[in-house]
Amino acid sequence: MLTEELRSEVARLKSERDAVVLAHYYVNPEVQELADHVGDSFALAKLATTLPASTLVFAGVSFMAESAKLLSPNKTVLMPDPAADCPMAHMVLRKTVDAARERYGDDLAVACYVNSTAEAKSWSDVCVTSSNAVKIVRALPQANVLFVPDRHLGRYVASQVPEKNVILNDGYCPIHQDISANEVRALKAAHPDAPVLAHPECGPEAMALADFAGSTSQIIEAAVCGAALDYIVLTVDGVRGELERQTAGTGKRFHFPATRPVCPDMDRITVERLVSCLRDGSGEVGLPPADVAEGARAALARMLELGAR
Repeated sequence: MLTEELRSEVARLKSERDAVVLAHYYVNPEVQELADHVGDSFALAKLATTLPASTLVFAGVSFMAESAKLLSPNKTVLMPDPAADCPMAHMVLRKTVDAARERYGDDLAVACYVNSTAEAKSWSDVCVTSSNAVKIVRALPQANVLFVPDRHLGRYVASQVPEKNVILNDGYCPIHQDISANEVRALKAAHPDAPVLAHPECGPEAMALADFAGSTSQIIEAAVCGAALDYIVLTVDGVRGELERQTAGTGKRFHFPATRPVCPDMDRITVERLVSCLRDGSGEVGLPPADVAEGARAALARMLELGAR
């Protein structure tokens, strides 16, 4: 439980360092409570470019902090734990991108999920998030789109944009992919009136049972605005805190799979590490090599441009 003494210390350290804390919905609820802004990848990426603070503390995994640094290269970006990574971010090879470009030529766009390394972004034409991937892929002028690194989000995008030839890579989020369809069926049997809200990183068997698919923020919105009292939620359990906060007093209940979907990398972001980061200025995120930074920044900037239309 957060004490007033701890809250005061964090506020003092933020003021001294001219820092704001950005937290993803998947990190520890107490870290979210101490953050200035909480959101999903797209919301935080947009926000990071507008904040006047000279220091951004990113309570999330490495690709998020890296993206913030790319978009705000003159700011100091800190991570409470630089070892917090994303396995899927590394699940694409340059040869996959090169082979697709050789086959399709100018009629290919490479759409890179923001859950990726800066190097993978630099190979790409545009970045996307789970909240804007359908919109951006639909807006691309090319008929062929290589979607990297997540095959499950890519498959969902393909189902929503049938006019495009969406080519899938073999990456995935281990946490979402492991959500069991049998456990979802058990939840549906126990709560027959509960809509199933799923993140499109889930595997196809679980997705087939969903009533709604969307990003973390879109799942929250669907639950907040929905008429039902019970919801089955297929994404990382860390979002539970925000769901309960936004629906407090409504009687709404949220049910997650029996095998709790937990991201061990997000769980590395603790209150203690956040305080240490603010106090010591530890976990500073640097820019990648200039050629990588230039390409990755261009792909992120195009995402912000197309996402705003």
